[in-house]
Amino acid sequence: MGKTAWVYPGQGAQYPGMGADLYKHLRSAKATFEEMESLRPGTMKQCFEGSAQELAQTKNTQPCLHVVSLAAAKSLEHYGFAPDVTAGFSLGEYAALTSAQTLGTKESFRLVEKRGELMQEAGEASPTSMLAVVGLPVEEENFLTEFSEEVYVVNYNCPGQVVVAGEKGELRRLSRALREKGVRSVPLKVSGAFHSPIMQKASDIFSSILSRFTLRKPTLPVYANATAQPYEEDSLETLKKQMTSPVYWQKTIENMIADGVDTFVECGAGKTLSGMIQRISPNVNIFHVEDVESLHHTLRGLSRGA
Repeated sequence: MGKTAWVYPGQGAQYPGMGADLYKHLRSAKATFEEMESLRPGTMKQCFEGSAQELAQTKNTQPCLHVVSLAAAKSLEHYGFAPDVTAGFSLGEYAALTSAQTLGTKESFRLVEKRGELMQEAGEASPTSMLAVVGLPVEEENFLTEFSEEVYVVNYNCPGQVVVAGEKGELRRLSRALREKGVRSVPLKVSGAFHSPIMQKASDIFSSILSRFTLRKPTLPVYANATAQPYEEDSLETLKKQMTSPVYWQKTIENMIADGVDTFVECGAGKTLSGMIQRISPNVNIFHVEDVESLHHTLRGLSRGA
């Protein structure tokens, strides 16, 4: 068996009731939720009882998704498992950095809370959003970059799927143009043009907050969204770029596989990343942990060496 990577989802994976089953049945998950609840009262209620609309607000989405990811990882750790390498998609990168002890649990939660607030403010300052583009051939991706100066390619998810961000009116116009080409597009459940230059003001403010923190040397490789490579000595500078840099997820997974990873465990809400990884490489083992049933399935798979 090769290396195992734990990966953590980003915004858009949220759903009402996420994490409730882990909280109810696992002490390690319960302790994680209660610790974060002490920092941000109301987080558990939003996770377990919040509406889809409430959870879609970035200031709520990010801390709620983060605590669910941490609880899922703690549930695996409780049974003696640990990753060899790790990565997270956008917001999920903070859970990955926590997993590698670059950030403490409380530190990462506080940062994620502030990150969500700033990104929501940036989204509310201008009518922007994001659009998944499905089925556009790689050789035609320049159609997206040339379509409008107000549209940016921000996520390279997997073969046949990228995400663009920009002004809502331009995204609607792009969607119509893609439909005429026979290409499907899907609006994302987000409230801003994340990972684009539109986030620059929020990024500048957040960078000043990040500068007050000391990022410890990772205890295991953490692959960065902005480079698709493991963090190096300039961890802080790499993380500062994250909010306005594209997420190179496909390249991240390809690099992990090239470095010996053959098993992936998605820790947190949903199976979005699992689906992407399957499209990137159908030959790897993929598990996920979001509730007790998926946890037990993953434990059985990891115990028998996948």
